[in-house]
Amino acid sequence: MKAIFITGAGAGIGEATARRFHAAGWSVGLTDVNEAALEKLSAELGDRVWWRALDVTDSNRVHATVEAFAREHDGYLHVLFNCAGILRTGAFEKISPGQHKSIIDINVTGLINVTHAAFRFLRVTPDAMVISMSSASAVYGVPDFASYSASKFAVRGLTEALNIEWQKHDIRVLDIMPPFVKTAMVAENHSPIMDRLGVDLDATDIAEAVWEAVQNGNAGAVHRPVGLQFRATMLAAKLTPAAFTRGLMRFLSR
Repeated sequence: MKAIFITGAGAGIGEATARRFHAAGWSVGLTDVNEAALEKLSAELGDRVWWRALDVTDSNRVHATVEAFAREHDGYLHVLFNCAGILRTGAFEKISPGQHKSIIDINVTGLINVTHAAFRFLRVTPDAMVISMSSASAVYGVPDFASYSASKFAVRGLTEALNIEWQKHDIRVLDIMPPFVKTAMVAENHSPIMDRLGVDLDATDIAEAVWEAVQNGNAGAVHRPVGLQFRATMLAAKLTPAAFTRGLMRFLSR
């Protein structure tokens, strides 16, 4: 039986992805800081569910948790889905240094912790994959999303590097790049750019993109944009000067 380990599985995209893979017969490992949410989801899904409360910034705890899940599956880990993340929007100077640090700690350092812990199990698993949540904000820095955007640029860079490094270990590394998604995290934040672009995707759209990436295996790009609007934006960014993208961001964020 194939197994997927998911961070941030207590709500939103992580939860939707857990439901999608579980419905397809996979064993799902659920982790999140919200223990009550995991317990509820586990009870609802039933068999083939394993869960632990986990703070991805705690490296020692991360290594122990990933190992415990992999040992339940004979040391194999078919897919790691790095979904845990936080968002805080607003003018850079109005967000406290502590909040900026939390964004980087969870979105970047936490992702690195989990990916590092998973490596020894991924490398012994045939056709293993690492899929991480990046974002449309990793194409060009987005006003009111400065540190979040920076964190997703880091995810993009890490993905590109490991996609090359881990090819020799038969581990496919890629990321999912959606624009705004209808989740509680997005609903709790606001920015003019959200009003102009709209929030048209929901968590199940992203879960389906993760599923398709796994089914496609080695086919497809390292970065997987989601939604026609964002795919068009990425194409425009490739074909036009950077000044155009900068001007577009200035317009959208007014």
